[in-house]
Amino acid sequence: MERSARIFVAGHLGLLGSALVRRLSAEGYDNLILRSHDELNLTDQSGVERMFNRERPEYVFLAAARVGGIQANVAKPAEFIRENLLIQTSVIHAASVFGTRRLLFFGSTCLYPKVCPQPMREEFILSGPMEPTSEAYSTAKLAGLVMCDAYSRQHGAEFLTVIPSTLYGPHDNFDPDGGHVLSSLVRRFHEARNSDLMAVWGSGKPIREFLYSDDLAEACLLLMNLKTPLPKSPINVGSGEGVSIGQLAAAIGSAVSFNGKISFDLTKPDGAPAKVLDSTRMRDLGWSPRTRLGEGIRKVYEWYQTQN
Repeated sequence: MERSARIFVAGHLGLLGSALVRRLSAEGYDNLILRSHDELNLTDQSGVERMFNRERPEYVFLAAARVGGIQANVAKPAEFIRENLLIQTSVIHAASVFGTRRLLFFGSTCLYPKVCPQPMREEFILSGPMEPTSEAYSTAKLAGLVMCDAYSRQHGAEFLTVIPSTLYGPHDNFDPDGGHVLSSLVRRFHEARNSDLMAVWGSGKPIREFLYSDDLAEACLLLMNLKTPLPKSPINVGSGEGVSIGQLAAAIGSAVSFNGKISFDLTKPDGAPAKVLDSTRMRDLGWSPRTRLGEGIRKVYEWYQTQN
């Protein structure tokens, strides 16, 4: 990408979008196209097409999405599938119509089967049923993956689906009911730091892999700047290190100086038993994450404290 290239970051105020803007700005890209939800509703196809027609973005990072943890997915599956399908359809189609050179769409580890060989390789997608609690969200993400591939084949576009491991970082959603597990636990442990007991959903046994948002942003710029054609879609981007939810809870408790007891609520669902990505293809391109989980949790907690 030339430093003056017109670059649209969809969802620039969110967890991933804000990390992309930080990275792009640090690298000297000064022609960023940024629109808040009030300025542009990405579920509105006609509005998105008007913006693309006016701005003609050469590169698109499609980081906008409705996301959430298990509780949010179970409570509002209709919103998860509808909003994500509309956002994806509007942006991907407009990018094709108005000549975008490259687009990165962000999938999810929910695309993999609930019971999947570990670590998960890209070819395992659709090899078994997906996790039921996030089926609406993951079905929308699967549609986005297929749509990118279809537009690439039919129209010669370079639209690539990136599948990151579970993201965390500044500007995450720390809602204890609607956020992902790490950010939700940061808030809950912070609020319980003077208590004797902290209850965590599920058994604590599921294994998850976490990736700091700025590390994913670095990987995304590497992909967009490849001199060769983009790699075969999709491509995993992760740390390759899995930790149990119990270990994660203990690490967050330590970071917030929680000295009480951690218990596990076995009446709540665990989700998929394990989710660790095989990111060999991304490593072969020369990328590896910089932020270890303990350091990342400390950074996130420091940021969270500045906001509250």
